[in-house]
Amino acid sequence: MAKTRDLYTEELVLNMGPHHPSTHGVCRLILKMDGEVITDCIPVVGYLHRAIEKIVENRTYAQCIPIMDRFEYVTAMMCDWAFCLATEKLTKLEIPERAEYLRVIMGELNRIASHLLCIGVTALDLGALTPFLYTFRERELILDLFEMTCGQRLTYNYIRIGGVARDIPPEFIPKCREFLNIINPKIDDYEKILTENPIWIARNKGVGIIPEQMVYDYAISGPSARASGVNYDIRKHDTYSIYDRFDFDIPVFFGCDSYDRYRARLAEMRQAARIIGQALDQMPEGEVRVKVTAAFKTEPGEVYSRIENSRGEMGIHLISDGSKKPFRMRARGGSYNHLMAVPEIVKGLKIADLVAVFASLDIIMPEIDR
Repeated sequence: MAKTRDLYTEELVLNMGPHHPSTHGVCRLILKMDGEVITDCIPVVGYLHRAIEKIVENRTYAQCIPIMDRFEYVTAMMCDWAFCLATEKLTKLEIPERAEYLRVIMGELNRIASHLLCIGVTALDLGALTPFLYTFRERELILDLFEMTCGQRLTYNYIRIGGVARDIPPEFIPKCREFLNIINPKIDDYEKILTENPIWIARNKGVGIIPEQMVYDYAISGPSARASGVNYDIRKHDTYSIYDRFDFDIPVFFGCDSYDRYRARLAEMRQAARIIGQALDQMPEGEVRVKVTAAFKTEPGEVYSRIENSRGEMGIHLISDGSKKPFRMRARGGSYNHLMAVPEIVKGLKIADLVAVFASLDIIMPEIDR
């Protein structure tokens, strides 16, 4: 009887990035491999650090808004909104009704645009080109609405302290309603292409499991948490602005894997469209901004304001000494917590699975490095 010889392989250290298309930014992952299997993963961040938090300390509150656009540029509307909410808490500013509705409309449009990008790029990372082209086609319609409103397609500088920069043009509402009539049938198309696709299921189903306890351990939030059975959404459970006036659901899934994180984003786009429709119906006429002087100052104090971003909790911790500039600002984005959980999620998986997991968490590197 022949005796088989045990095979041993040396541990291989592999650098994935920092310039790698599936890391969605400048991110370096040091992978320790046993053949094709990942035994350890060490994220290295900081390649995109821009010192935004320090820059803000040397700007007036109004000058901070264009800086915050760059905090997480995929949902720049929400970055501005989070900062303005914190500033308005310090000054106890009352925002005009119409401005509140415009903020909700722009924020939810930005959420849909972000999820379209996530789903399209995830499909592209896994080798499917068609969904990428389809999702970016619909995303362009949202960017057209933003350009019509504020002249920008990426960094908007639209939500301002005390309201919004300007009112929407007359053609905005009919164009927005036209988009709402388009988006739900298009989401149906994405589902026909991906949801029952055997290759998509094989690449995502049961891959990148995040148990409910890990959600709490790593403070994972947003769709990634709700895909693991955690029913928590800041818009519902710690409501802000006028979200308590709208009827919408919080989609929760229990697969805990990359597949359900994809499904959670599809469902959230439908709910965002539902909110926008109600906001358009309810929006009153009136002013869109409280008059704020150039020498605007806040009351001395300390606040933390948070919103439900497309990636999860986005928060601004603001400390004021009563001057025209913030004494200290600390920004919180969901992507950092999600990236820190990646090493635990991917142990025992293969590199191809890591690509699927990274994409499904919707990690945006500028939000991490700031």
